[in-house]
Amino acid sequence: MERLWRSVNYEKYLNPPEDGLELFLLLAEYFYYYNNEKRHESIDYDRPIDVFKKAAYINLDL
Repeated sequence: MERLWRSVNYEKYLNPPEDGLELFLLLAEYFYYYNNEKRHESIDYDRPIDVFKKAAYINLDL
């Protein structure tokens, strides 16, 4: 969790939004990217969505 917020601070929050709506949209866009497009070293350069889908598929077979 700390890595996520560090990434948000470094990659997105260096130019602070003007209001709450802009902040919400900025974070929603970043979280989509972080979970669906960005590859993470800690999970063997896979994307979190792929790890989730694999786990969900395995649990369906039980």
